[in-house]
Amino acid sequence: MSALEIQQMPRREKLRLMEALWADLSRDEAEVESPAWHADALRETAERVARGEEKSLSWEQAKAKWSSSTVGATSM
Repeated sequence: MSALEIQQMPRREKLRLMEALWADLSRDEAEVESPAWHADALRETAERVARGEEKSLSWEQAKAKWSSSTVGATSM
């Protein structure tokens, strides 16, 4: 698949492709290396949640929220 083919895909199809790629890439968690800053970012987020400054969403809630904000978008 070429970059041009990807550019011409509707947004929803691009997202399906990204999800399929991520599912394949993350199949073996041991091969996925987090960047050095990731642990700090996770700790900071957890602290904000504990202080009530940030609310977390389930993955399904986050996808639904994001999806509803992109309704009508057909391409990037």
